[in-house]
Formats: sequence, structure tokens, C-alpha cells
Amino acid sequence: MVVAVSDTHGSEGHRLAGRTLEAVREADLVVHAGDFTTATVLNAFEGESERFVGVYGNNDDATVCERLPAERVVEVGGLRIALVHGHAHDATALSLLGRQENVDLVVSGHSHRPAFDDSGPVALLNPGSHADPRWNRPAHAEIDVAPDGGDGSGGERERPRAVARTRWYRLRGVRASGDGAVNRRPNRNRPIGADRGPKCGRVHP
Repeated sequence: MVVAVSDTHGSEGHRLAGRTLEAVREADLVVHAGDFTTATVLNAFEGESERFVGVYGNNDDATVCERLPAERVVEVGGLRIALVHGHAHDATALSLLGRQENVDLVVSGHSHRPAFDDSGPVALLNPGSHADPRWNRPAHAEIDVAPDGGDGSGGERERPRAVARTRWYRLRGVRASGDGAVNRRPNRNRPIGADRGPKCGRVHP
């Protein structure tokens, strides 16, 4: 299982609780789309995770920006994931990034709004914020990856790059506290956020 989280905005720790904490501890891979704020928070996530991958966000300090890139690609169980904070990307730019990196899923944060959109050539996921949801609900995402990167049958076959990428993983859902549905289709014409630049004031290579 892959767990996606974002926008912790902490100072002393990971701020994980409830199912989100359980999921992070159970996950084969945890991906964080940025805005830890401090290296102490980053360290706390690394300490709870079996395997952890993150990027910095526009509210991260210099110690975080020195340790993490602005974007990266990770692969697990045949699923290729691009990870970026998203403060400099609207939905079109995120989809373009996904196509450029030849990935199946782009995970971004910044808006604190949990959403999943698989209507385009690359699926876009925003896990929301587990600790600072603002006007949304606390949320994270859990993704089950089929062993063969396909339908779970285990048969050997070439990875079908041209077919619907959502068949390569099962999105268990955007976990949220309380009842009610989360946003499943973000407005593709609305920018996810203005580019204010990372607090470290540099672009990580």
C-alpha cells in the first residue's frame, strides 16, 4: 500500500493521528507532497515510515529544502508516481508534468483540498492535509497497487502504457474525518496556487 499525505504545517512533529497514523505505519511507501515546515517534522515522518519519499513546498524552511527536491519520480509495484507540491502548477501543468515524466499518477498538495481526477491522460491526486485542513476535512490517500501493475492476476505481460492508467492501481479512497463525500473532480481551469517560491529561496537540482 502507498499512502499519500501533504501540508503538515508543523513545527515539532508529524501531527499524525487516528487512521492516518495507522496507514503511515502500515504503508510500504509514504509520499509527502511538501509543506512540512521544519526538518523536525520531516525527521518525524521518516521515523514512522518503512519507506519515505518527499518534496519541499513553498512553506518549508531552508533545512527542508536542502534535503528534498522540488519534484521527483518514484516507482512501486510497477506504478510510477510523480511528486510535487503544486504551488507553481495548475491542473494542466500537473498533467503535463505527468506526461513528461511518463508516470501513471501525479501527487500534489498545496490547496489542502482532497481530490482525485482520472479524467485525463494522467491521474491527478491531492491527498489534502491531515493536520491543517483549513476549510476542508483532515485527509490522506491510500493506494493499493496490484502485484503485476495491472489487474492483479499476477500474469506476466508488458505494462500497458496506452490503456487507462487507473487500472494499475486501486484508489482505496481519500480518507477524511467525518461523513460526506470529498471533491472527486477539481476545477481543471482553477490554478492550484500562485508561485510564491520556497522559503529557502533556491531551486533544488
